Amino acid sequence: MDSDIRIISNGSLTSLPTVDWKRLVLEAIKRGRRRLDFMSEEHHAIRRSAVTELVRTGQPIKPETFARQLDISASRTGEILDDLERNLFFLVRNDEGDVSWAFPVTTDRTPHKLTFSTGEPLYGA
Repeated sequence: MDSDIRIISNGSLTSLPTVDWKRLVLEAIKRGRRRLDFMSEEHHAIRRSAVTELVRTGQPIKPETFARQLDISASRTGEILDDLERNLFFLVRNDEGDVSWAFPVTTDRTPHKLTFSTGEPLYGA
């Protein structure tokens, strides 16, 4: 027999039947997948690389770095960065055009200071 799920909403503890919670989770997964439909394998590769490089170096990443590391043309890399910045706010470029933010990390100072298990310090986006 399913029990209720306890949820804190607006500072109050409420209950939600498990069946309703499961339905809401499945709907959220479907919405999430549709929101990723625009992404090609190159989009995913650049996004993964952005997160990895931000953590590894702690510095904003030049578009040329993605192009070189992933063997993608500079113009295509620019298009992909535009797409990722425009769609879903996956990443943000600074005034110089370098990627400084790739969810969930950023080189910009935020209140969310992180230290990874491997010792790298960074900020949460």
